[in-house]
Amino acid sequence: MTENFSLAQQLRSGATVYSAWCRLAMPIVGELLARHGFGAVTFDQQHGLFDLATTQAGIMAVHSVRAAPVVRIPVRDNANASRVLDAGAEAVIAPMIDTPEDAIAFAAAMKYPPIGMRSWGPHRALPFSGLSEADYLRKANETTLAFAMIETRAGFRNVAAILDTPGIDGVFVGPSDLSITLSNGITQNPVLPEVETALDIICEAATAVGKIAGVHCVDAKRAVALARRGFRFLGVASDAGFLSLGAAASLKVLQEK
Repeated sequence: MTENFSLAQQLRSGATVYSAWCRLAMPIVGELLARHGFGAVTFDQQHGLFDLATTQAGIMAVHSVRAAPVVRIPVRDNANASRVLDAGAEAVIAPMIDTPEDAIAFAAAMKYPPIGMRSWGPHRALPFSGLSEADYLRKANETTLAFAMIETRAGFRNVAAILDTPGIDGVFVGPSDLSITLSNGITQNPVLPEVETALDIICEAATAVGKIAGVHCVDAKRAVALARRGFRFLGVASDAGFLSLGAAASLKVLQEK
């Protein structure tokens, strides 16, 4: 988080931000993706290989090129949400937020009083911010973003109440998991018709109350399409996917006769 580059400021102003998605626990990969122009880089602790040490290194690497580091924490790991904020993350995505109570617990870890119960210790966030301690404390609740993931029937059913939770800045849809739950475990299909309908409902619900609608996208084409439908924070593919595509394209050329 810096005074002249703020993910929260961009999203609150109505901008659309695309985030590279990193699962390989190599901080330099996040840095390289940011250098190529992604406004944000998300480090995935839930399904990726990141532990706290590699996450902290990734956050520092992304800050070095003036992009926004974001972290998806493991399920219900709210204590870790506070730790990655202290390390300098500008936003945290919490998976499997199903109820208002889940949202309240997550927001409590993300926000200082009077909204939440985050304790003081921004050991890296403070120097990254360029602010005094007093100014950081005063501004942190607005400049760090709490995204509640909607990826179950319960989360979808409770989306209005989750959005209404003080300290929740937006929702972030996981279309693959949402497709599994909406199909009763029959399929994993992020473009399932029921998911497409749910996406529009969730996006409209967030927009209606002035909060941010986010979503993960399988590729850049899907990200552009969902941005046109109103989503403004979009995770794009993954580092492993980018590597696979690049390798496949090079091998195709090498194997041409």
